[in-house]
Amino acid sequence: MPHSSTPSPPPLSSEDYALELQEFLNRLLEDPDREPVASEIQVLQSIYGDDAVRLWHQPATNEQTSSARRKDNSIRYEVIISLPSPHEDVSLKILVSLPDTYPKSSPPQLQLLSKYIGSFGADSGLFGSILRTYISINGVEWSEDNVCVFDGLQKVSDRCVAWYEDKLSAEKAGELIRDDARESTRPSSPNPHKEDEISSMNDSEPISLPAGVQIFVAEPITDRKSVFIGRACRINHPSEVPLILSHLLSDRRTARAAHPVINAWRCQVDNVLHQDNDDDGETAAGGRIAHLLQILEVNNVLVIVTRYFGGIHLGPDRFKHINQAARNALDLGGFLDAAEPKRNTGRAKKH
Repeated sequence: MPHSSTPSPPPLSSEDYALELQEFLNRLLEDPDREPVASEIQVLQSIYGDDAVRLWHQPATNEQTSSARRKDNSIRYEVIISLPSPHEDVSLKILVSLPDTYPKSSPPQLQLLSKYIGSFGADSGLFGSILRTYISINGVEWSEDNVCVFDGLQKVSDRCVAWYEDKLSAEKAGELIRDDARESTRPSSPNPHKEDEISSMNDSEPISLPAGVQIFVAEPITDRKSVFIGRACRINHPSEVPLILSHLLSDRRTARAAHPVINAWRCQVDNVLHQDNDDDGETAAGGRIAHLLQILEVNNVLVIVTRYFGGIHLGPDRFKHINQAARNALDLGGFLDAAEPKRNTGRAKKH
């Protein structure tokens, strides 16, 4: 006799979910110990929308029965939230698990159900950080008899925004690197004066580097859509600096950055130490790189940091990234290995 299986019931509609949840809340409200949980769910509905909260169902079962209240008397429900502007088109599905002793003596637990945040696959680090929402020192502080699911959901939202923007920034940095690679391998235009007529610096042939100069380019640093790229090269005379900067600015990808050539340099000629810096519109940034060169005791070097602004102000963090991009370039070029102990090198001359 052929084996027959019971077909799976059709999925619940939005109306079915709403009715199921309301009946469940009515039962909770009849229990004085569970009334705070019911009230909290109703508050979440008022914040995120009636359709955003649903009782959780065990996936891939033949019986479409609610798994919200389990044998251990714990409660599970899903909350669907959207990330704040400008990412409101990205939504998250969070599983909320409440032990029988919540909120009297146990915190809730949150779990990310979404496999993707936007177009990026959620990784184990993100899953783990959300599971630790109420047990991490950087998470939500829980105290007895206080409901705290909303605070946890807000923490999850903030964590996912930061993770998502990091992914977007890394993607943008990758595009910049790929575009730079394409630009470097693209054949010269037979008539460069007809290309990019809107920019006079791109109407001319690229400016060549001084003989023997090699520029070391560090990996981009990304933060909230801004990208910082550090470059470093050895110089033998101050006259090489404007030629190197002009060479970088003749590249369209660099020239269109918000701050293309934040820089500082030091060069010793005979017994005179020449040095200078330029903020390139990022106030005090050049001076910070100059101070970095001074404390690292590195001479005969030019350091340039290019910043692409992502539309979100970083505050003091931008200086941290500029300094780190500069140091990464120095490290990549071997300048830190070659740094000598500080000694009297004669008088310094500011250009």
